[in-house]
Amino acid sequence: MRATFASVGQGLGLGGGPAGSAASSGTHVVEMAMHLVSSEKREVGATEVAKRWRELNRDLAGLDRIIFSSALQAGGGDPIDVVLSHRDVGVLEQAAARLAQTLTDYQGVTDVDDGFAAGKRQLSVTLKPEARALGLTEADLAAQIRAAFFGAEALRQQRDRDEVKVLVRLPRADREELATFETLMLRTPAGGEIPLLDAAFVREGRAETAILREDGRRVIHVTGDVDSQVTSPDKVLGVLTGGVLDELKAEFPGLSYGFGGQQQNWGETMASLKVGFPMAMFVVFALLAVPFRSYVQPLIIMTAIPFGFIGAVVGHLVLGYDLSIISMMGVVALAGIVVNDSLILVMAINERRAEGMPLGEAVVQGALRRFRPILLTSLTTFFGLMPMIFEPSVQARFLIPMAISLGFGVLFSTLLILLMIPAIYLIVEDIRAFYGIGALARQADADEAPAS
Repeated sequence: MRATFASVGQGLGLGGGPAGSAASSGTHVVEMAMHLVSSEKREVGATEVAKRWRELNRDLAGLDRIIFSSALQAGGGDPIDVVLSHRDVGVLEQAAARLAQTLTDYQGVTDVDDGFAAGKRQLSVTLKPEARALGLTEADLAAQIRAAFFGAEALRQQRDRDEVKVLVRLPRADREELATFETLMLRTPAGGEIPLLDAAFVREGRAETAILREDGRRVIHVTGDVDSQVTSPDKVLGVLTGGVLDELKAEFPGLSYGFGGQQQNWGETMASLKVGFPMAMFVVFALLAVPFRSYVQPLIIMTAIPFGFIGAVVGHLVLGYDLSIISMMGVVALAGIVVNDSLILVMAINERRAEGMPLGEAVVQGALRRFRPILLTSLTTFFGLMPMIFEPSVQARFLIPMAISLGFGVLFSTLLILLMIPAIYLIVEDIRAFYGIGALARQADADEAPAS
């Protein structure tokens, strides 16, 4: 550990607070930070330190909420973030509390926040009809209460370069007593006086710390963190969507829910990829169809893309990483890389057939001819990405999932390309021969050829 910091009344801005929680400033906010030495010099990760810190401070008295987070957890939103919405604030608070209790009982879920924070105590004042009949208005009521406790400006004096305001208000001892508020006298426009309690209804309550709205609806975020060694966000959300949230909607009619945090970011990214990825694949298909003058062979070449996806998933499973947004970005980039190996293999087969070789021999000779270049280019790509894949520093962890998708995707797809592409090529040619497509094409070429 290099240093520790503490802040009272203002957050340190470390991103540890959940979305939708109370404001990060105020006399009730206390935040502490521990700066660890470089990851190369310690054997314990930041997440493990946060977990241990949480265990040692689990039962601190007098705290409304306590949240622990690490640098690796900050950013990208909370692992669990359920957005609840309802017209009635009271019903919304009950539903959020019920859902937060359910998450607390789930093993592996920590730092659960129901999104509601008890605000400061306040007195709400509503003007009575009797006072309104005497000429008092809400503005008069607020102005006189403010003048009594905060002060009314009597005059301003210029003192050198400064302007000094002189305020008239009740003595400090009276301002600190709640009884003074109850016995406060208000002046009417006609010059008379009326006690505050006779002029207005006074209710004690608490102020709202934050009011969140999305699309005009009052919402609240119920958030939580997940211990990756016990469970995963997907498993917890699967339990919630598998019946817990539906039961909550049945218990509180009119309640609606959605997801924020990491799930929202994941959904937005996947929605973008659903549009961009097919467009990219169409461009790849068009670029291949023009030189090959065929609609079938580009499809044979692009069958390598699913093999790359399989390799990316296997790589994440082997190294113990979860699929993330960065992983999917690597998969998209992988789709353009794995096409190269199958492209040169199909071109080699076509060249052998153009030389007059029989189909079976052309496929075998083409695969043998391109075996070494395909294997070497894939291995050099994989070993070039290995330093990034196994880099232990925190700075590299952001890019490691993308490197895993690229490295293992290229390696896995290469092994399958050398076996599957020749087989698919033969299957397609057998289908074409069965339906006479190849014979018709050769006849058309012969008719278009000039007479010698």
